Amino acid sequence: MHKIFILFIVFFGVTSVMAQTGVDTLHARKVYYMGGTGLSFPMGKTKEALTSKLFSGSMGLDISLKNPKYFLMPTLYMLTFGYKQLVEDPDYNYMVENGRANFYMLSLAAGTRRQYDRLNSYAYVGPTIGLISEPRGNVVDNKIMLENKHAISPAVKVGFGSDYKFKGFFLGGEIGYMYNFKKIQGNPVHFMTIMVGLKSD
Repeated sequence: MHKIFILFIVFFGVTSVMAQTGVDTLHARKVYYMGGTGLSFPMGKTKEALTSKLFSGSMGLDISLKNPKYFLMPTLYMLTFGYKQLVEDPDYNYMVENGRANFYMLSLAAGTRRQYDRLNSYAYVGPTIGLISEPRGNVVDNKIMLENKHAISPAVKVGFGSDYKFKGFFLGGEIGYMYNFKKIQGNPVHFMTIMVGLKSD
């Protein structure tokens, strides 16, 4: 939890500086659709159960508020990881290794941005909730039967990024950090996300 506290301090420090300068004329009264692809990197003990795997993705909206320096950014993150089961599950008779875990996380973030001509930088923070899918295995009639075990997890996400406006669209990238409040295989779950993509109205 102390990591989240530090990230909130960094976020509000960045946003307070950004909010003082840079009038945004590109996003005034606009709603943009965003789509991106990238990678997710487990951190700390999370790496004992999860590993990075190609590819992760995101899609969402960039909704400017009355003051275009501020925005809402509802975003669905679809994250894929390699998976190693560390703890036996009494409902299944085999452990899974080299499997795949999926996270479908809806972030309801708010943020602020600063404009430098056609280049924008931004930072955001917000609550997140989503579905986690972990693989499980049973042997039935000499056949390995794989299935997914699902769970709901609340989380928090912070991030920063930039985008550049071309004719008709923006090209941009962002780096984010997500902390899940549900553990996986007895370990805390937090990871860094790196996304690149397009934004258009």
